[in-house]
Amino acid sequence: MTKKECLKGLETHEKFYIKSRFAVCSGSTLNSVWSINDRPSGESQIAFLSVGTIAEGSRTVNFRHYYRFEAVGQTGAPAMIITPKVSLPQTWPASAQISQGGDFPSAQSWATLAAQPEPGFSHNLTGKTGTGSGRDDALFTIFQPDLTVKYPAGWQVKGPTRATPFFLAPRWDKASYLAGSRADGGASFSYAVAMPFSTKPGAKERLAAQHIKDAYTKPTKTEPANTKKDIPGRTASRPLTRLFHDKERRDANRREAIKVCKAEWGAGYAEGGKKQCDEFPFSTTYEGAAQALKKYDPQGKAPKKNFSARPIPKEDNGAGGNIMSGFYSKNRIIDGPDDGFMIKVS
Repeated sequence: MTKKECLKGLETHEKFYIKSRFAVCSGSTLNSVWSINDRPSGESQIAFLSVGTIAEGSRTVNFRHYYRFEAVGQTGAPAMIITPKVSLPQTWPASAQISQGGDFPSAQSWATLAAQPEPGFSHNLTGKTGTGSGRDDALFTIFQPDLTVKYPAGWQVKGPTRATPFFLAPRWDKASYLAGSRADGGASFSYAVAMPFSTKPGAKERLAAQHIKDAYTKPTKTEPANTKKDIPGRTASRPLTRLFHDKERRDANRREAIKVCKAEWGAGYAEGGKKQCDEFPFSTTYEGAAQALKKYDPQGKAPKKNFSARPIPKEDNGAGGNIMSGFYSKNRIIDGPDDGFMIKVS
């Protein structure tokens, strides 16, 4: 992601712009009003941008921080002292080891920085394998860019002295089951991206997408019957989570969905192989049809019958499955609650 892309993205996404799980940016501004003898004489602005990118299959997260300076009227802005820094306030787990590199700039004046062709600095983070948690060796950190300014003496200035752009937590994993994953895994940003489906005429997954749409918008008209059906995956606060390591549970999800297809459409629902039992949430999620079984929910807290199953043409079902598997790999979606994703039906 370039500086230009970041600025354009922030025009519509305010302080945070996400291009993908591997390219994000944030920004913050310091607006100051300068006065002489209690009368406003000019204004200044410092835009502080932070762009994070990750190369395919890499465990290094690269950050490029940019400044943009603007001033009008009579100000003391050129003499302002600008001090940037970055910090990692917290990491998970505590054993996680994250090395840092790049430029470590000292305090400089507005005038010095503004004279540079592309004022800013770089920073990078690399998570060490074997220091994470779980079967996928997942580790996270909070990355916090920070900028403070000191106004020159003799001026009356109204404005903030600190900018702290928000940044999503980088994540490293060693999930070898992700297609194209290297031996030491890779990195991404912790953001719940949306898996795309289309109901448009000609879309190969059209009926699979329609099934998902009905499950969200007409849940009481889907099977199994449940007047309180409320399937997650529409918002980042209630994402779906991938199920990979427990094949037995994936198979259980399929069995529970097929039971519904047989009960509602008969044992011959497949019409001689023309159709397949499509389930949503997918059998590859922890929110699948078997989530309320006592084996997987001994405390009885999972919602019952909170899924939908119906026969659809095998071509549509297969196309939906291809979208799902490609999405998992492309976005480095890992098993369990440390990750999540949404569904978007267009």
